[in-house]
Amino acid sequence: MSKRDINDIKVGDTFSASEEVDKYRTIYYAGASGDFNPIHIDPEFGKAVGLGGVILHGLCTFGFMTKTVTDWTGDPGALKRIKCRFAMPVHLGDTITTEVRVAAVEENRATIDLKVANQDGAEVLLMASAEVEL
Repeated sequence: MSKRDINDIKVGDTFSASEEVDKYRTIYYAGASGDFNPIHIDPEFGKAVGLGGVILHGLCTFGFMTKTVTDWTGDPGALKRIKCRFAMPVHLGDTITTEVRVAAVEENRATIDLKVANQDGAEVLLMASAEVEL
């Protein structure tokens, strides 16, 4: 995607992207992050503690959301602020969709609201928003 220009962005503009949590995603992320907590890599442990199996690292889900924003802007350096509240676990096989909606545009900055949900429409991240400078 090419780099966006602030003059081409309007309040109400939308964009979305989805990521499927494949069966190896937690292993890849554990290796990259160094977080080998058994809830992320051991299905039997995840079941024993009531999670129904392994769950994706919250920061990996946060990364999906962030990637959607930076892909939308076309410039990772445009991201100036991003936040959310972790709401529920993400499991292997889930498809996570991030919906972007431009909430405000002032000078060279845009504030965007984000909805991050699984394939059932359940929001896995809440109160998600970002600010970009273009």
